[in-house]
Amino acid sequence: MRGRQRHRRRSRQASAQAASTEANIPTYEAALAADTHRLGILLGRAPTAVSGLFAKSAPVPAPRMPLPTGVPADLLTNRSDVASAERKLAQATAKIGAAEADRYPSISLTGSVGTSAIRAGDLAKYSSVSWSVGPSITVPVFDAGKRYATVRIAEAQRDQAFATFHSTLLSALEDVENALVALSREKARAGKLAEAAKNYREAARLSRSLFETGSSNFLDVLDAERSLYSAEDSLIQSQVAIAKYYVTLAKALGGGWVDPVDAATPLIVDANTGPHAREALR
Repeated sequence: MRGRQRHRRRSRQASAQAASTEANIPTYEAALAADTHRLGILLGRAPTAVSGLFAKSAPVPAPRMPLPTGVPADLLTNRSDVASAERKLAQATAKIGAAEADRYPSISLTGSVGTSAIRAGDLAKYSSVSWSVGPSITVPVFDAGKRYATVRIAEAQRDQAFATFHSTLLSALEDVENALVALSREKARAGKLAEAAKNYREAARLSRSLFETGSSNFLDVLDAERSLYSAEDSLIQSQVAIAKYYVTLAKALGGGWVDPVDAATPLIVDANTGPHAREALR
């Protein structure tokens, strides 16, 4: 009688453990569907446009490129925020020169050509054409320091643009360093988790062997299987984190574009939009 009750208790515990594990599947399926729909929207398509690509199960993708030992500074210029801040700094610097040049006299050559011809045939006559050429000089008069103040304003704007560029560049370097550290540390963590999963897998195999020979009870097998599932789940989550950190590093370096964008092919092609003859009413 006790043996039967013990067997029923073990069976109930195993069923409860299996049900608890299977309860996570709908949550994962909902998260996968949400991520798939988001990818479709980011590509400018319908939410289900890329669902077919994820119809088949596949292992978590691993980064193919090795970790870079150093980050060249010119890689950061691929980032749109760094490039935009650098161009704004160049624009503000150029405005200083323009404002400074406006403080000094400017010399230009002016000329005019005239004719006294009345008819078109008279244009060929030398005496009907007249011209005048002469230089002109523009000298700034007293403006109560307006032009000098314009130069100072341009210099202040340059300083502001430089501060923005410097801050943007430091933020980009921070993103790269954080991504590098996170990726390298997560890879080290994944190595330890893989070792732990291997040991738990061997422990589960030994527990099943001992149970089959009658040297162990079913609770030991259940505990070993539970520990193995937890270790494998942590390893998968670490592999997912490695893939995410690799994408984060590529984004921080301004990467992601392999081929140039084809701007020659329009997204919308107009057809049959020319003028049409109105049909006569019968």
